[in-house]
Amino acid sequence: MHGYTSNKDAYLKRLRRVEGQVRGLQRMVDNDEYCIDVLTQISAATKALQAVSLGLLDEHLKHCVAQAAAEGGEVAEEKIREASEAIGRLVRS
Repeated sequence: MHGYTSNKDAYLKRLRRVEGQVRGLQRMVDNDEYCIDVLTQISAATKALQAVSLGLLDEHLKHCVAQAAAEGGEVAEEKIREASEAIGRLVRS
């Protein structure tokens, strides 16, 4: 069981909302909307995805990493490395 399983429905709801935002962006470009308006909506979609990713990261740290840390050894080191790499990817995006 993954750490986010208990909140799966909420994550899916948020991702569906982001999907709708992206479809709206496609329509805006197709309709030749004003550049700044499109960029504003891209920013909103980006922030929505960031909120989902931060929530998933929090769940991962609380569940997967904490459990591995309790086990110790190579399993803990691997989970911590994975989390650090995921944080690095989020910071760069």
